[in-house]
Amino acid sequence: MTRELDPFRIPQAGLEVAAMAGLFSIDANLNGGAFNGGEFVAESTLGGVAIYAVYQALLTGLRTEALLQRGAISRAVQLQMISATVWESVKQGAAVSLVLGVILLVCPWLSLPLSLLGLVGMGKASLDLFNAFWDGLDESQHAELLAASLEAGVNLRRFLNGDQAAHWASAQ
Repeated sequence: MTRELDPFRIPQAGLEVAAMAGLFSIDANLNGGAFNGGEFVAESTLGGVAIYAVYQALLTGLRTEALLQRGAISRAVQLQMISATVWESVKQGAAVSLVLGVILLVCPWLSLPLSLLGLVGMGKASLDLFNAFWDGLDESQHAELLAASLEAGVNLRRFLNGDQAAHWASAQ
């Protein structure tokens, strides 16, 4: 998995959250999640939209916070970017979740493979969120976090790009 180093590129939620979005449902009418056709598809779609929206809001918020800290954008622009990317992600999430809800209604046995794909996707999503968080830190915060991670016995360098890891290794 490569890491995008362009600070002005806002990543979009993609296939990494699709499987989890297809499996997550919100019990809208609080009946315990009945498994009838229309209700299952509707609640699955609603859950998928929520997954896409939350993930995209976190991803965009963290990435734009880095831009805000550098002085490249204002807080108003940041909020506008977050709302615009979340809206696009919600539309994509609704389409993906609707299709996956119908597929799971017809082929419920696909929930196990979809769950496994969801775990892999959430791993990638976690790395994307970590990288967006890391990009929002300044140099002193990078050094503090790396020093604290080494004291705790965690090697954060393996999550970072090779060039940055070499830079931090020479800095210590």
